Amino acid sequence: MDLPGLITSFEDWVWWIIAVILFALELVAPGVFFLWFGFAAIVTGVLVLVIDVSWQIQVAVFAVVSGFSLFAGRRYFANSAQTGDQPHLNRRMAGFVGRSYVLEQPIRNRRGKLKIDDAMWDVRGPDSAAGTWVKVTGVDGMSLIVEPDRPPG
Repeated sequence: MDLPGLITSFEDWVWWIIAVILFALELVAPGVFFLWFGFAAIVTGVLVLVIDVSWQIQVAVFAVVSGFSLFAGRRYFANSAQTGDQPHLNRRMAGFVGRSYVLEQPIRNRRGKLKIDDAMWDVRGPDSAAGTWVKVTGVDGMSLIVEPDRPPG
């Protein structure tokens, strides 16, 4: 008895089983792209339920949908990570770029210290006396790059 729209044979189940395995792998190893391939397996499984296509077409659909979902998903999440409510999470120093601070210690031989909130940060820039206003222009490794700046106001 072959009812249209119902899973009636093992071949109809294959893409659903693949999808479950891929989603399980995503839980075990998040961020390794299994999510996007699982989504493609579901789309292919729906296609197999709706129309009867050869296995070659099924694999081609899976490949195309995998590529599209991988590209679209990675692009979406890359943009959302940068525009979230904490854009500098795990990159705290990047949040200092463009801001001005007063040097806590002088910069000598292009190296010095800058106090921001409760932390002392290594800075690199032109030699300057303690108490001089500097603007953070970049980050290099664990050092802030600074240049002389005028006091605000």
